[in-house]
Parts: sequence; C-alpha cells; structure tokens
Amino acid sequence: MQRMTFHHIGIPTSEQLPDSDYSEALKFHASGYFESPYAIEWMHFDDDNALPDIIKRIPHVAFVVDDLEAAIEGKNIVLAPESPCDGVTVAFILDGRNLIELMHFDKPEQDVWPHPDKFMI
Repeated sequence: MQRMTFHHIGIPTSEQLPDSDYSEALKFHASGYFESPYAIEWMHFDDDNALPDIIKRIPHVAFVVDDLEAAIEGKNIVLAPESPCDGVTVAFILDGRNLIELMHFDKPEQDVWPHPDKFMI
C-alpha cells in the first residue's frame, strides 16, 4: 500500500502576498508554509499562470508519497507530474470534489527548500 504523509493545505487567494516566495517555474507566489507550524500555504497566481483553473480556485490538501507514478495511476489527473524546482515532483488529482496534491522528494525537503525555522532535526 502506498504510504502518504500529510504535507500542507494550499489556499488560493486573489490578494497579493507580503513576504512571499516566488516560483518562476509555476508563476505563483506562496506564503505561510514556512512561517507557521500549521502547514497552511497561501498561493497567489500570476495573471499569465498556465496551471489548470481548478488549482487556482480550489483549496487542496498535499501529501508526500514514496512513488508518485503509482500514487496517480488510475486517478483523475488534473496536473501530470511536474517539477517546480530541483528535488521535488508534484501532481494534482481530483478525488470526488477534493483537489489533492501528491509530492515526491528526491532528496530531503530541507535540502530542497532550506529554511531555518521549518525543519527541526
């Protein structure tokens, strides 16, 4: 059975996000994940962002999986596997009305997104 570990909740917003991180690859700003222990990420998308509209409108729950291809097999895929940055690959599926992000890290997350307050060893 595929192991899934909760990672975050993503909430789209039309508001500009202060002190946000920017993903040039996916053309969106994110804020909150590193600043709070509750794993809530606010997302603001650029006007020319090409992601499916449902990702830009509907909150999602994200899980880390060991095998991304196996996790999406037979699922209703909204966004096929894509790498927003080196070391992580993500995909989005729709499970009923629930938007789910599945993530796979090729290396420890703290090496992908170094942040002094998030990853306690």
